[in-house]
Amino acid sequence: MAIKSIYINLPVSDVKKTRAFWTALGFSFNEQFSDERALCLVLKEELIYAMLINHELYSTFTHRPIFKGDSTQVLLAIDVGSRDRVDEIMRIALEQGAKRYLEPADEGWMYYERFEDLDGHQWEVMTMEEIETTQTS
Repeated sequence: MAIKSIYINLPVSDVKKTRAFWTALGFSFNEQFSDERALCLVLKEELIYAMLINHELYSTFTHRPIFKGDSTQVLLAIDVGSRDRVDEIMRIALEQGAKRYLEPADEGWMYYERFEDLDGHQWEVMTMEEIETTQTS
């Protein structure tokens, strides 16, 4: 079985500030699914999206309490292709009000930085080297 696309739904407290934050990081939105209550953040066109939904609308999708940024609900990792891009996104995120929650990690083959966005969602911005595999017969 294969999926067509994935939508990650996350509650946000201020849609306008959230739009400004992600725009500053260089991301775009699918405006067809964005309005004053929610944003459709494009992570990988036609494949991966994050729905950033205000608390009022988000509460209509669940009977559980809404995450308020004071606990870890999910860790989101995005591969941005290069160490320079990791550093650039992290710098801009911090300038836009994000908080670093752990120091950078360099495993040699993988490099990553971690930040909490404006609503406390934890993001790992990373890059991994292609690992070549060879088949033996």
